[in-house]
Order: sequence, then structure tokens, then C-alpha cells
Amino acid sequence: MTKQIKLSQIVPDHLYGKRLDQVLAEMFPDYSRSRIKDWILADAVLVNKQLCNTPRHKMLGGEQIDITADLPEDERFEAEPIDLDIIFEDEHILVINKPAGLVVHPGAGNSDGTLLNALLHHCPGIAEVPRAGIVHRLDKDTTGLMVIAKTIPAQTHLVEAMQAREITREYEAVCYGAMTGGGSVNRPLGRHPTKRTHMAVIENGKPAVTHYRVMEKYRAHTRLRLRLETGRTHQIRVHMTFISHPLIGDPVYGGRPRPPRQADENLLVMMRNFKRQALHAIMLKLAHPITGQLLEWHAPLPDDMVALNAALRADTQKHGMDFV
Repeated sequence: MTKQIKLSQIVPDHLYGKRLDQVLAEMFPDYSRSRIKDWILADAVLVNKQLCNTPRHKMLGGEQIDITADLPEDERFEAEPIDLDIIFEDEHILVINKPAGLVVHPGAGNSDGTLLNALLHHCPGIAEVPRAGIVHRLDKDTTGLMVIAKTIPAQTHLVEAMQAREITREYEAVCYGAMTGGGSVNRPLGRHPTKRTHMAVIENGKPAVTHYRVMEKYRAHTRLRLRLETGRTHQIRVHMTFISHPLIGDPVYGGRPRPPRQADENLLVMMRNFKRQALHAIMLKLAHPITGQLLEWHAPLPDDMVALNAALRADTQKHGMDFV
């Protein structure tokens, strides 16, 4: 479903010589540059009552702009009273610490009980923002920090900052294998050629870059800190599997549990029962989309990952090995 909007404004003189798409982006900052370009190409923009579908058309200042365009109207979802762990909130944005098991957006098999349903209950006005203000996602069983826009201008600026790689996102993870040092994975990602719900490293995929460093070395596992340059679906999980260090508990890319030799019963039980990828979004840093203030948040490791690290650390010490 769509809803029609009408926008009218006179081009300010100080925008003389700029292209139509640039001018409209400055005049109507509530809408993204890509959306404005789509409107121009879809014959939705009039300049001095004349159709103009050329984004590079030079403006002189003083022109009358009229836009009649369709905006996709989100499917109506129900508000649900689901508890949120709110780290920060003002009238523009919301930062939450997402728990494991919470799906971000309704989809096949998850029509309710999602973060989106919770947001509609917590902040009813967010229903007017596309995707209820969700600008990036975490997998169902990944925990940690997410930022949500409460207004269209905030969403537009956050999406542009995300695309410009101006938002810093760091994660903690525990992977198989004793790694000797940090590094980066720079390999494109796309849909798996045969398993359509999986992602994979493929040559014609979208660019994807993951940086990682070692935080602790265990006997046969490693605790990592990771930073994303891009935000592709399952990026960390696929990249770590690609370099033969899949995440503990990953049900899709991790394979069966592989405890170290002569592990005690506590660690064996811990690894058998760890049913989600050991991945947590621990730090988020961005410029506030409206005020420009630089903000940074941290979310402590969830209890299951604290316990997993403790069990691996105890196993390492028991066998007379140092850990970092």
C-alpha cells in the first residue's frame, strides 16, 4: 500500500547552480537522496509547473517546486507490551540492548512478538516512520545495541550515516580455534547459491569488511572484539566461518560443538547447551542525527557469554596454559 504526499517550495537563491537532485535534498531533508532521485525519474517533480525528470538539471534559484509522490505505507502491525532494555532515549532516537530470541521485524513465521511490535507499543508515533524507525538489524539470537529512529528526519540522517560508514559498531564473539592475532576479512557477501536463507562469500556479492582483534586465547577457542565497516546480513558469522573460525553455537554456520580434548563436564555441558551464536553488539558510537553530538554506548556481555568465557578460561588454566 502507498500514501500520496504533496510538497511545494520555492528554490532559495543561495542554491544557484546546483543540480535538481542536490537542491531537493537540501530543501526536503526529511527524505533520503535516493528517494528524491527516484521521484525525479518517476516524473513526480515539477519545476515552474513543467515536468523535470533530469536529476542533473541546473537550478537558478527562485523556481517553484511541486512534488506529488507516492510513499510506501508500511503494513499495519499490532503494538504489543514487550519489555525493552532502553539504554538511551530522547525525542529523536532510541538505543536498546536487544536480548537473544527477539526477532527485529515481523516476517515468515514471526508475525508478532518482535522488536517492531514492542516499538509500536512503547512509542505509538513511530508508526509514521518507515519500518518503525529500524535502520539496522541484529539476528534473532544476536544480543546487544541497536539504534532506532523515532522521526523521519532522524531516520534519514541515520541511514545516510550508516551508508557513509560514519556509525561505529563493535561486537564481542567467541570462535572455534586458537587464533594467534587479529586481522581483517574483506570478502564480498551474497545469497548462498543453493541455500537461499544462508549467506556466503561470493565474488559478485556486495562489499563487506570485518576487522577483528584477539581479546583472550583459550586452549582451542578465542574471544574476539570485532568492528564492522559494512553491515551485511550475517556478516560476522559468515566471515569468521570463511577463515575457518566459526562462532560457538552458530546453528547455521558453526557446525556441531567441538570442545577441546579432555574438557571437564562443566565445559562439555556448557558447549552442548549453547544454542545461539556467541555474538554480542557491545559498543555503538554515532553523531546524533539532529544535534550532531557524538554519542557512545556500551552494553555488558549477557550472562550466557560471561559463563561461556568463564568455562573456557577455567579449562585453559586447568591444563596449565596461560590466557591473554
